[in-house]
Amino acid sequence: MEQTASPCVRNCCLGEGDVCPGCFRHIDEIMQWREMTEHQKQAVIVLTAERRALHRRNYRNK
Repeated sequence: MEQTASPCVRNCCLGEGDVCPGCFRHIDEIMQWREMTEHQKQAVIVLTAERRALHRRNYRNK
């Protein structure tokens, strides 16, 4: 199984809800990334895609 790459884009900061606007991970997901299983990492990747899509929808309509 191939390792899941970190979604980090080196634009680290915490925004609303302690979510990084660069990678869209929650602070807990960032801190625990190295200890996560591949299954957990894949679940986080799905969540980041959902957060990114929601962010784009919210800011496109403003």
